[in-house]
Amino acid sequence: MKYFFLSDGWTVGRVWEFGGLWNEAAWRRKPQIEQTNLCIFENNEKLWLYRVEDAVLMVEVKPIAPELASPQTRSIGQVVLKRLISAEQAIDLLCKADLFLDRSEH
Repeated sequence: MKYFFLSDGWTVGRVWEFGGLWNEAAWRRKPQIEQTNLCIFENNEKLWLYRVEDAVLMVEVKPIAPELASPQTRSIGQVVLKRLISAEQAIDLLCKADLFLDRSEH
């Protein structure tokens, strides 16, 4: 599995795999991308940890409603490509975060 963090109010757009853009017809399914119960707070932003299958190389993320995005994310632009990280890198970022939350405990 691979991981990435995604700010509240953002969603996944296009997905890339080894051969290029994910092709649902060829794969006969959507890529496996799942939001976990874990989030971190950094620079007053809530970042959710997402898990993706190994076949995914990169994801495009974009604001759900650009006009409602926080000032920090609004200044980034409309679309951002996210490189994926390993489980070890995700754990390291969770441990170093300003604040960490597991919503399954609440």
